[in-house]
Amino acid sequence: MRGYVVTGPESAALQQNVAVPEPGPGEVALRIGATGLNFADLLMVKGTYQATPPPPFIPGLEVCGTVTALGPGTDGPSPGTRVAVFGGQGGLAEYGVFPANRLVVVPDAMPSEIAAGFIVAWSTSHLALTHRARLRAGERLLVLGAAGGVGLTAVELGAKMGAEVVAVARGADKLAVARNHGAHHLIDADAPDLRDQLRSLGGVDVVYDAVGGGAAKAAFRAIRPGGRYLVIGFASGEIPEFPANHILVKNIDLIGFYWGGYLDFDPSPVTDSIAALFAMYAAGEIRPHVSHVLPLDRVEEALALLRERKSTGKIVVVP
Repeated sequence: MRGYVVTGPESAALQQNVAVPEPGPGEVALRIGATGLNFADLLMVKGTYQATPPPPFIPGLEVCGTVTALGPGTDGPSPGTRVAVFGGQGGLAEYGVFPANRLVVVPDAMPSEIAAGFIVAWSTSHLALTHRARLRAGERLLVLGAAGGVGLTAVELGAKMGAEVVAVARGADKLAVARNHGAHHLIDADAPDLRDQLRSLGGVDVVYDAVGGGAAKAAFRAIRPGGRYLVIGFASGEIPEFPANHILVKNIDLIGFYWGGYLDFDPSPVTDSIAALFAMYAAGEIRPHVSHVLPLDRVEEALALLRERKSTGKIVVVP
């Protein structure tokens, strides 16, 4: 089969004669129909992601595919069933094996290109805003990286929950996408006075930060007393530091959120979240946004779009 193989840090290529993997106990084999890219895939290729497997390996955290076989003694959906899964690796190929206990059957009405990039981004924002930040109707939610894979889902879910959403993204085109998904206020990420603009709105109650860097520092300064700051990721490459005395004096909650971690220590909130999101999709209440669908032969181009922040919503690769 074809597979995009990482052989070392910053060393990866599409190979044409990769052995098709066989499922072991507790695993299911899939014919991959689509793979949703995530920022973590870039970090894996660099060798800097916290859960980078030892090389050689195939990146691609989440996929939608069709079951072809079950491993020995494994219970799971029967062959021919279309499923989505967060496997942590193995998605950028034509076939893969994934943990059976992470499979989710995909509704018939959901296209594979949507299902492939649905679980991580939507459940990240859903759990972060509901389970961790306890966002309430009428509060002001600030989303940094508001047109990105997870940021755009936070905009839409925040608006659906009754929050007043402030979207920060780079350029008019990305801000227009955020507005189309429910943002009430738009701020260009390149604006030199982000902190002042946020304060002119009266501050914010909850910050959803998948970016880090200088924007994080400005956002933190604009939190109202009793506010919550969600640390989602560091797409800027810069991990911010926050003054503990301000956290104390303003009674701010600084909340770390790593979606994948819940799969290890408390998977039930993830399971409940995914079920709720599929129901929302079936009811037409949420609108997943995929800006690019590219074939596996153009995987380098797909990763470059993500790296250079030239996409909105999700990028999907199809074999």
